[in-house]
Amino acid sequence: MTPADAAPVRVGVFGLLGSGNLGNDGSLEAVLGYLRAEHPEAVVDALCGGPEAVTARYGIPATRLHWYRGEYRTASRAGAIAGKGLGKLADVFRTAAWVRRHDVVIVPGMGVLEATLPLRPWGFPYSLFLLCASGRLSGARVALVGVGAAGIGNRATRTLVRWSARLAAYRSYRDAPSREALRAMGVDTSHDEVHPDLAFALPAPPAGAPTEPPGRVCVGVMAFHGGDDDRARAEEIHRRYLDGTIRFVRALAQEGRQVRLLTGDACDAPVVAAILDAVDSPLVTAPETASLADLMRETAAADAVVATRYHNLICALKAGTPTLAVSYAAKSDALMAEMGQGAFCHPAREVDADRLLEQFRTLEKNAADVRRTLAERNLVATERLHHQFAVLTAALFPPPDPHHAQPAHPARESA
Repeated sequence: MTPADAAPVRVGVFGLLGSGNLGNDGSLEAVLGYLRAEHPEAVVDALCGGPEAVTARYGIPATRLHWYRGEYRTASRAGAIAGKGLGKLADVFRTAAWVRRHDVVIVPGMGVLEATLPLRPWGFPYSLFLLCASGRLSGARVALVGVGAAGIGNRATRTLVRWSARLAAYRSYRDAPSREALRAMGVDTSHDEVHPDLAFALPAPPAGAPTEPPGRVCVGVMAFHGGDDDRARAEEIHRRYLDGTIRFVRALAQEGRQVRLLTGDACDAPVVAAILDAVDSPLVTAPETASLADLMRETAAADAVVATRYHNLICALKAGTPTLAVSYAAKSDALMAEMGQGAFCHPAREVDADRLLEQFRTLEKNAADVRRTLAERNLVATERLHHQFAVLTAALFPPPDPHHAQPAHPARESA
């Protein structure tokens, strides 16, 4: 703990937060809960994608991540291209100035070291590199906490990700494949730990939820177009995913099942609209969900969940509801295996409605056993996250020592 006569620790949180992705915001919420419980003296602010939303929801000051407001819009005109280029230069100085004001910067979870969805190297990978380089130069301890990683084909993106990880003072991962992927990219991960996703630290829905109409199924959908290496086939992949999902939802509605369509990002709205239009049944509805807590309440009230987005899966598993993953990346398969549900995965790139229905029937037949297994695995996940936060405190908040300014648990790198 910081002595009473010392200045409070200045902590920054960094990422695509407040930008409409509920999973990213859930990871932030978990880290803020840890800081408020274990380090209430810390002064916290954010450098993020949606500063207004972060300040309104979490009550912390926030600064916009990019100088150029059109960063994530495609630049086709000369003025927009010039604006983006100028923004990249301005962000070097903006990021460095922000980092210098902090003792610690935390990147809370998120798939910041992967490209399982389409990603440009000069977007977030560049921003993350600026953060980690600024931390190394200024002495601020940058921590990548419970992050996701995956193999990256694009050379520029892979280089930026690799150097970001090497420059960080602390790293931990949300699954073992993430650590292995980073090791394969040339980073020494021998001292890095694996812990459950930070969202497992969020409170589960209270027991004794209100009785819902029987037979409800939550179907989590996604604007899925494949990964970064699938750009040439993006529309084909999306069409196949959407057609298979529509057929699955239609089959459930024809059986009289109530279906709730869930999302995890603002960009998923067109998929919901397409399914509602194609199925056209009063049994199929789409609730408004503004947080992972909302998603957990929806999944807790369901008999079963079939979902694509990673944090939709986490919400359902955390709620203890039998869950089938429409898996678009290795992280989903790893999560389901860790929770004892590896048999209930279906490939998002090859959605086969008949096969999906068959797997769904099997899941429901084994619902009692599934619920028992999830209850046991959730207890383990909670204990492992307690350890993660204890390690994080030792790494980032050591007792002040004027003769030793290095972090207590740095990420070690070979030359």
